[in-house]
Amino acid sequence: MRTLFIDEQQKIEAIIRSCRTCYLGLSDAENQPYVLPMNFGYENDTIYLHSGQFGLKWDIMKQNPKACITFVQGDELKYQDELVACSWRVKSKSVIATGNIEFVDDYDEKVKILHIFMAQYSNQRFEFNAPAVRNVGVFKMKIVQMHAKEFGAKAVTPWNKNE
Repeated sequence: MRTLFIDEQQKIEAIIRSCRTCYLGLSDAENQPYVLPMNFGYENDTIYLHSGQFGLKWDIMKQNPKACITFVQGDELKYQDELVACSWRVKSKSVIATGNIEFVDDYDEKVKILHIFMAQYSNQRFEFNAPAVRNVGVFKMKIVQMHAKEFGAKAVTPWNKNE
């Protein structure tokens, strides 16, 4: 089984859209890593996130806006030979994106982003009341770099290349 690089933007975006959770990676002033699962929205090479407007995550992002966001699709165990440990693999696809966190305070922009966020999870159109919009913390990361891979891909050989 092989690891393949995924270069096509359409395939990368399909991985992102298939996920329900992303993992936000941050690093505090002492370079202590901090990673947490989050819900997200995605549009035009920008990842949108939201939460309460306080806490360790917010403190770290204010100190150091550099971030890494990871998406993982699939977790199926595969092996070439059940008795050979090194042939076992988790068949999955991942996207790793890096950039800088920006906080969003503008009311109208927050509403727009909340719609993007909900579009990740539902085709339903939602309305947001003013207190909810004012009280939610919204931040975004414009993607600077992005890499995607497929793990546990079937090795292409002369006898299976057309499968």
